Amino acid sequence: MKLAGAVGLAALGLLLADGDPVPLALAVAAAVGLVGWAVRDLVAPVRLAVDAGGVTVVRGYAGRRHLPWDAVETVTVDRRSRFGLTGETLEIDAGESLHLLGRADLGASPTEVAEEVLAARP
Repeated sequence: MKLAGAVGLAALGLLLADGDPVPLALAVAAAVGLVGWAVRDLVAPVRLAVDAGGVTVVRGYAGRRHLPWDAVETVTVDRRSRFGLTGETLEIDAGESLHLLGRADLGASPTEVAEEVLAARP
């Protein structure tokens, strides 16, 4: 969907340009951003993995970092309301680092994922 959106933005920029390079440049910049976001999803589709040894989270664009269970201090869900909508974020506190994952990163409700992470913790 993100790649299709990037193509649509580029096409919209071409339609709106009509000799003016600014709309085309803005549309191309937005399309490049969407392509980058789509590539990230293709390169590192799994943002969180849990096993008996600990938690593996994505670090940076596509790197991974394994956190052993003894390094994980807390696993919580932060809920915030804004403009009538409630957003949830899974927070994994590893002392020196805090890892935040949203619904789009997890592919499921952060509350459900937090329950599964806590159930897997020895």
